[in-house]
Formats: sequence, structure tokens, C-alpha cells
Amino acid sequence: MQTGMLYVVATPIGNLEDITLRALRVFKEADYILCEDTRVTGKLLAHYQIKTKLKRYDAHSSESLQAQIIEDLHNGKQIALCSDAGTPGISDPGVHLVAQLRTHSDVKIVAVPGASSLTAAFSIAGLAGNQFTFLGFVPHKKGRQTFFTEVAEATIPVVFFESTHRIMKALQALAESAPQKRITIAREITKLHEEVVQGSPSEVLAYFTASTEHQKGEFVVMVS
Repeated sequence: MQTGMLYVVATPIGNLEDITLRALRVFKEADYILCEDTRVTGKLLAHYQIKTKLKRYDAHSSESLQAQIIEDLHNGKQIALCSDAGTPGISDPGVHLVAQLRTHSDVKIVAVPGASSLTAAFSIAGLAGNQFTFLGFVPHKKGRQTFFTEVAEATIPVVFFESTHRIMKALQALAESAPQKRITIAREITKLHEEVVQGSPSEVLAYFTASTEHQKGEFVVMVS
């Protein structure tokens, strides 16, 4: 009986050229591809003329869908899992499927590495040392104060993600709780409007307050 394979495939975080030859091959050969949004992944596949079937798999997917995926893998299917951008399983619902499959010995889970905004941002920040703490996305309500206290007290760089609608609140919180720290923000990495902004919390806050058009996009925040 053929062993089922789940390929965890990294996709570009902006520039469509940032995909590996292996990832393209896996997408072509898979029985189907699990993705957060079929429209987003569909554009990527169309760019490379790949016609593999897409199935939506996100944080709201049903238990019946998950059961079907596991059954398909038990039957020897080759399935690719990707997120809208970057590496699945990092602040991404795909981690739930991978965690469950770790209890199934007849399924092999294979990483197909590639783009990651986390490592891409850190590589161009110029932060000394080889350690950092990654905290994912900032909590919306519960645990928010504890989150920024942890950032302020950290002795090694801390990295987290923030969205367009919440970046200013995060910068205000850093200016209040960690005024002595240095912030590096990587915005829209690999995209047309990519930029890196560095300075004290108050300096970075002032920059984005004055440049409202720069408050849009995906943000990787590094506090050192």
C-alpha cells in the first residue's frame, strides 16, 4: 500500500518568483492542494500554468473535511498544503492538520521550504547575534498588556507580526512600555512598496503617523 504524503509547501510572500522548483513540481504532481484561499493560490498556480485541483482549508474548516483529508492520506494520496503566503504552520491554521497527522504512522509529512517573512525580515534588519524570540501576532484583547511587558523585558530581540489595522496601536504600546528599545519594521517584504524603518519606538511611531500611506501592508516588527 502506498504511503500517503502531506507536503507542507512554502509559497511567495509577495514576489511570485520566490518559489522553488521543488514546490512547483510538488504542486503539479499532487492529487490536490489545500490552501487558505483558492483565489489567492489560484493566481499563483495560473502564473505557472498548474491546473491541480484546489480545496479550501482554513481556521474554519469542518471536522468532516479534516477527516476526509486524513482518509485520503491513508489511501495513499499525495496532498500539498500551503498558506496564502509564506511557510504554513507559522501563525497559520495548517498547524492543526499537521499536529493531528503526527499521530498517524502511515502518513509522511514532508517540508518543502521556501519564503518566510520572519527569516527574510531578520536577515535584512542588521540585528547582531543569532537568537531571537518569535511571538506571532499581537493578542487583540486578552494578554495584550502581558505581551508588551514581555517584549519590554526581553534580553534578546523579539519578533512579531502585525496587520494594517493594528500597527499604530502596537507602535503606541511599544512607545509606552519599551521606550528604551530599538525597533526595526519590515513592511511589504518582496513587494513593490517594500521598506525597512528603524529607530526608537517614538521615532518609528512619528514616521508612520506622518506617513499614513505607509500604514498599509503586512508588518514584521523586530524589537531589540
